[in-house]
Amino acid sequence: MEDFRRTYIRLCKDSGMEPQESVVARLQESRGAQSSSLDLSGQSLSVETCSVLARAFQKDTVFTEVLLSDCMLSEEGAKVLLSGLSGNTSVKVLDLKGNNLRSTGAEVLGKLLALNKTLRRLVLEWNALGVWDEAFSLLCDGLASNSVLTQLDLRNNQINHHGASELALALKRNTTLQVLDLRWNNIGLLGGRTLLEALQQNKSITQLEMAGNNIPSDTLKALEQTTGHNSDRQSSLRESRSRTQVLGKEIQILKEEKGRQFLSLMETIDRQREEMGRSSGSASIQIGQLQEALNERKSAVNSLTAKLQMTEAALALSEQKNHNLGELLTRVKSEKEEQRDRQSRERKKDQEDNALREGKLLRETQNLSDTKAQLMNKVEDLERRCKSQQQQIFELKQELTNSTAELKLQLAQAEDRLEIEKRRSKQALQDSDSLRQKEVEQLNRHLEECERTLQERIFKLEGQRIQLEEELSKARALCVTERAQAEEELGRMRAQVRLEEQEHVSCVEEKLRSVRCGLQEVQLHSSQQKQTISELQAKNSQLSIGMDGLRRRTEELQQDLSGKEQEKVAEVSRVKVELQEQIGHLQAERTAQGGLREKISALEREIKVLSSNHREVLLDKESEMSSMLEKLRLKEAEIQRMREDEANRASYLQSAILTYVQGSPLGHYSSPKK
Repeated sequence: MEDFRRTYIRLCKDSGMEPQESVVARLQESRGAQSSSLDLSGQSLSVETCSVLARAFQKDTVFTEVLLSDCMLSEEGAKVLLSGLSGNTSVKVLDLKGNNLRSTGAEVLGKLLALNKTLRRLVLEWNALGVWDEAFSLLCDGLASNSVLTQLDLRNNQINHHGASELALALKRNTTLQVLDLRWNNIGLLGGRTLLEALQQNKSITQLEMAGNNIPSDTLKALEQTTGHNSDRQSSLRESRSRTQVLGKEIQILKEEKGRQFLSLMETIDRQREEMGRSSGSASIQIGQLQEALNERKSAVNSLTAKLQMTEAALALSEQKNHNLGELLTRVKSEKEEQRDRQSRERKKDQEDNALREGKLLRETQNLSDTKAQLMNKVEDLERRCKSQQQQIFELKQELTNSTAELKLQLAQAEDRLEIEKRRSKQALQDSDSLRQKEVEQLNRHLEECERTLQERIFKLEGQRIQLEEELSKARALCVTERAQAEEELGRMRAQVRLEEQEHVSCVEEKLRSVRCGLQEVQLHSSQQKQTISELQAKNSQLSIGMDGLRRRTEELQQDLSGKEQEKVAEVSRVKVELQEQIGHLQAERTAQGGLREKISALEREIKVLSSNHREVLLDKESEMSSMLEKLRLKEAEIQRMREDEANRASYLQSAILTYVQGSPLGHYSSPKK
């Protein structure tokens, strides 16, 4: 909004004209309201202002609504302003109500509708656009070529049946206009019928206002029915679109499910193939394992003798480790006790140092408070002296004033006496002149001496007062400096004490942490050692049990060897028997191998059966896919039937309306045109 206001003011200055104050005020209001609409309703706009606004609108403003109702636009101003709005790409609502637009306005509005691609709503109420048929036909041509406008208000525009016929031609070509308001015009019966014909071809208008046009009720009802059919048609189209979208989504979901099922079937087939390969491999592995077991039994006797030697060596090592671990435990315990003693001693020392430092700080603070009290007493004494000296100065001043008053009284009395003596006799006056002069001189001298003494005394007192004030200021300055020094020393001492305490606390905490870490490490080490000891003990017990078993086994073997030496003679016969037994075992193994081969053949048969079953399942799934596709085809056929039914209904309605119109008594007016 601010940019539009600035551009308006700048363009006014460039064109050499003063900006209209009312327009600037409205722009300021719209800027303060932060709205997207420009409201200049009721403002009388001159041609120059319209030209400036047109140039501003050509620069794509932020306004989406422009309200210019009752602005008393002239023909030239309307032409300039509408030509500027024709290239705008942001204004969607234009209100030109009550501007008395005539032929030129209708022509420019036609150009605006033909060129503008963003205007959605146009209000032209209370104008005179229908008076000139040619200009109104140009407006209708612009409306016919427009593909954006959805709402048009043409109330009170003096539109007659010729204008209605032009508007009907435009509506036959227009496919986007939805709301048309033609109330309070002079369309009449012929205009209503032409509009009815146009609406039978136009399928976009869903709301048409025709009140106050001298149109019969039957044509009004027919117009309402056509608009109602259009609205129903659009709603059914919306529903059919939504249904098609839903069906498309369902089809997509079914396709995805089928793909997933097919993938799962392929995965199961691959798994079964892998299992078959594994089973055949496991059979071959079992045969190899049987052969390996025979070899392992032969090597078991040799490994037992080696294990006996290893266990004896492990026993010796475990006994040595037990001894070493016991020594480590004793050392750890002694180190723990030493660390505890050191920590207790360090804590006691730290507590004693802290107590001494606190005592020193308390003494220093007590001394500083004593010195502060002494200085305060001195200050109070000096203040008392100063007050007493000020009192003395005041008393001396009072005495001086009293003495001067007394002297003045004496002078007045002496003058009175002189006058009396003059009256008594001139001779006495002449004789007493010398005496009087002498007395006056004496009095003047006395007065001068008194004044001198008093002034000297005053000077002395003032000097004493100045000295006392200087001493007071010095004492106060000393007190302030000493107080500041004491406070600084206190702050320093406190900071030092705090730092020392923090350092000491941090050291103690670090020591405690290290001690705790050491304790934790020692505890972990001890727990690990205990675990190792317990494990070693368990191993030792197991090894002892194994040793006992091995000793028993050796004894048994020795007994067997002694028995074998005695039975060497009978071994030849036993060897023959054993050879016969081995031959029987080999025959049994051959029979077992034959059984394994039979199992392998049975497994192959099962694999074949499973593959046939999987093929059958695949065939079933394919049949299900074909059935689903058939269902989809049926649904599409139903949708097509619905569309054909709707088209048939629309054609039936059109034929019914035509028959109704032709069968009416006034049908001969419209039938020749058809």
